[in-house]
Amino acid sequence: MVKGFAQKKGIDFDEIFSPIVKMTSIRTILRLIAAEDLHLEQLDVKTAFLHGDLEEEIYMQQPQGYEVKGKEKLVCKMKKSLYGLKQAPREWYLKFDRFMSEQGYTRCHSDHCVYLKRQNHGSYIILLLYVDDMIVADSNMQEINVLKRKLENSFAMKDLGAAKQILGMRITRDRKNRKLTLSQSEYIEKVLKRFNMHNAKPFSIPLASHFKLSKEVCPRTQEEMAHMSKVPYASAIGSLMYAMVCTRHNIAHAVGVVSRYKNNLGKKHWMAVKWILRYLRGTTNQALCFGGSNIALQGYVDANLGGDRDNKRSTTRYVFTVGGTAVSWVSKIQTVVALSTIEVEYVATTEASKEMIWLQRFLDELGKKQELGRLYSDSQSAIHLTNNSAFHSKTKHIQLKYHFI
Repeated sequence: MVKGFAQKKGIDFDEIFSPIVKMTSIRTILRLIAAEDLHLEQLDVKTAFLHGDLEEEIYMQQPQGYEVKGKEKLVCKMKKSLYGLKQAPREWYLKFDRFMSEQGYTRCHSDHCVYLKRQNHGSYIILLLYVDDMIVADSNMQEINVLKRKLENSFAMKDLGAAKQILGMRITRDRKNRKLTLSQSEYIEKVLKRFNMHNAKPFSIPLASHFKLSKEVCPRTQEEMAHMSKVPYASAIGSLMYAMVCTRHNIAHAVGVVSRYKNNLGKKHWMAVKWILRYLRGTTNQALCFGGSNIALQGYVDANLGGDRDNKRSTTRYVFTVGGTAVSWVSKIQTVVALSTIEVEYVATTEASKEMIWLQRFLDELGKKQELGRLYSDSQSAIHLTNNSAFHSKTKHIQLKYHFI
């Protein structure tokens, strides 16, 4: 089985499939849990993919060591889903979705892994599924226990009690002060030791300004290429990216810059990666802290002009906060080559507005409708163009889709 193989190799099975769930959904729900001081419980489904019911007719060879004497050439018809099948995750999800619908839960349209059920007394219970693990939140512990019993009667479950860890992120709660902390200090320590940077001198910024990275510093000779091919660059980028996606928004831009050269890296690129690791070395214990009753949604957007030295493309950057704590962030290269600062900021504002609409809809489905979400930009030209999108010589070339704002 895939899961057994992953465990033997020391791979976290949940982290492999974590893209199924939007990290933004997890952070947003944790923000609401902290604000309302809800109970938070965690459960695990044993051999989740074996619960799926197959719709297709599928046959498999007899497993090695379990062949039936005299019938070695025959194949087995599968009655249940199995780890390794391409449709196994989908079949498991469909069966779980049917179960939740039968229990009266509503699936969120914004994220199909989030289920909500409103109670008669005004409270609600939230279930968030990620592969074979799930977290349940409610103000009434009895309602959570009722759901647990129903789940245990339908699936092979393991009750993990109060949630302490999600996808490698540590959850720490101070319920008296309604605070919840989400950190990856343990994960970062493992990454630093893996790349022998746990005793390195820490730095105070994610990436220094003297790193002018481009393809010009890539290896030129076969000897240099052979030397750099032994550097675990792609592995380091993947480790940094997972930290960035989960809790460390402060390295989003730096990781985005160094990840452009993983196919042809030079010594300077590797030095930049080690710089980021040194920054994490000095900020290992930094974490997202959710606290207070305020759940107002705000966004901040910025962009630079021609930041990519190779293709002259610009970078869109935005971050959204709920109650003052970041729940969504992005730093990525734009798909167009901008001709002016106005266009760069305007394109970035449009991309950020789409994320804001999604967040508003998600909060609305969770019963936390936002009266007025705010998106802040430091570009007066982009703000004026948004308010009055007049077509003139400097803006008439901008693609129609970016006028969505």
